[in-house]
Amino acid sequence: MFDVATTKVHDETRQGEAFAPFAIDPTLYQRRFYIESYGCAMNFSDSEIVASILQGEGFGATRNVEDADLIFVNTCSIREKAEMTVRKRLTEFRKLKKRRPGMLVGILGCMAERLKAKLLEEEKLVDLVIGPDAYRTLPDLIKEADGGQKGVNVLLSRDETYADISPVRLNSNGITAFVSIMRGCNNMCSFCVVPFTRGRERSRDAASIVQECRQLFDDGYKEVTLLGQNVDSYYYQSTAPLNLPGGETSLPHKGQLNRETAKESNTLQSPPSELVSSHTGGGREGAITFARLLEMVALISPDLRIRFSTSHPKDITDDVLHTMKKYENICKYIHLPLQSGSTRMLQLMNRSYTREWYKAKVDRIKEIMPDCALSSDVIAGFCTETEEDHQETLSMMAYVKYDFSYMFFYSERPGTLAQRCYEDDIPLDVKKRRLQEIVDLQGKLSHQSNREDLGKTFKVLIEGESKKDEHFWKGRNSQNKVVIFPKGAFSYKAGDYAEVHVTSCTQATLIGEIVN
Repeated sequence: MFDVATTKVHDETRQGEAFAPFAIDPTLYQRRFYIESYGCAMNFSDSEIVASILQGEGFGATRNVEDADLIFVNTCSIREKAEMTVRKRLTEFRKLKKRRPGMLVGILGCMAERLKAKLLEEEKLVDLVIGPDAYRTLPDLIKEADGGQKGVNVLLSRDETYADISPVRLNSNGITAFVSIMRGCNNMCSFCVVPFTRGRERSRDAASIVQECRQLFDDGYKEVTLLGQNVDSYYYQSTAPLNLPGGETSLPHKGQLNRETAKESNTLQSPPSELVSSHTGGGREGAITFARLLEMVALISPDLRIRFSTSHPKDITDDVLHTMKKYENICKYIHLPLQSGSTRMLQLMNRSYTREWYKAKVDRIKEIMPDCALSSDVIAGFCTETEEDHQETLSMMAYVKYDFSYMFFYSERPGTLAQRCYEDDIPLDVKKRRLQEIVDLQGKLSHQSNREDLGKTFKVLIEGESKKDEHFWKGRNSQNKVVIFPKGAFSYKAGDYAEVHVTSCTQATLIGEIVN
């Protein structure tokens, strides 16, 4: 059960995951590094950037903390549970450091900025504190720490995107990969610490994104997930001709929206049923919106699947929806955080939309893409939430029929607008009871969604063997649903696409068989 509100998606199976060493790496390293990561996909993506920087300095990865000369914990401030886990791990590493005095321990990411003084001076748990925009300074900070000083850099940047650094994908299955397209966030949701720990929003050079995705495909990857705190607000003004897939230098602009028009189409009014005829988004020559970036990546190859996370309901445009519909390899799945179904609560959360506006956005998505799956984030027990507010959240969930959701009860985070201005006045037992009602409803919705897929056939990307039975494959369909099916006598391998006919299901999984 989760206890802290967030707009970022956490994969619980990866929390505390340590990087594996390179599968084939003959280099004899003088020093080894160990990284544990917590939090959202962006943190795991950042760890790959850090690994690249360290490798460039002659450090090698290890999964055995006992062998490490450098230990880093990439941290998350979104959830109280994650902070408690990180503190426990740092205490354990301090004991290890006493046995190995030359070892350095550092924290990366969101906790670094918020708790630097406590962790460095008061609790003396770490030697290095590096914020999410300061990873380039790691080599110099390590030298300082080697000399007995504390290495600290938590400065936030208005332009750092690490666009020129090729991530080291140490823990990848070789099939799916994360690609960061932007950093920071300009949405000041009252419950969220991200704008304070990751800084203002800035978009990465579009050409470098396309190049990274193309390289991944050339290396055998079959799926990329474009990452950002709010991918729909991606906007990059290119000053040079774009080197696009297929050798073209520009994309068609017929009927395209410029950025201002795109924003105007997402006011708090209900979205009109007739918006753009454009399917690429953009505007002025060289202006790259998220819709246009999606198309650029989709054009790399029809065999490369594209996902993205996370969307903000106020920013996702018809351009994006039409682009998703146009390209089969752009997955028909949107994570569209609701947070609350009550307009009063949404206003207190500073979410910039109303209950009615959100419903209209969902209707528009379903109108353009009837087969599009939706997931959400839902918070129980935010400040002053009444039973009526809670019931409005339940009724909104029932209206949308989310395929799955990430559900939390609210826990106050230091430094947020809510912490400064509102009283966390909902008793814990009430929060837990409301959360359980949300979880129970989502369980029913998920099961019903899966039952509706019985008898259907889906194109499934095989990601690997089922953890429960090596005779079964596990993969996902375009709607991001997990599909399990027997290998049979077929010669499929991980990374292949298979047509799978669904014969049964559980609440969380579709079960099927390969179609000849």
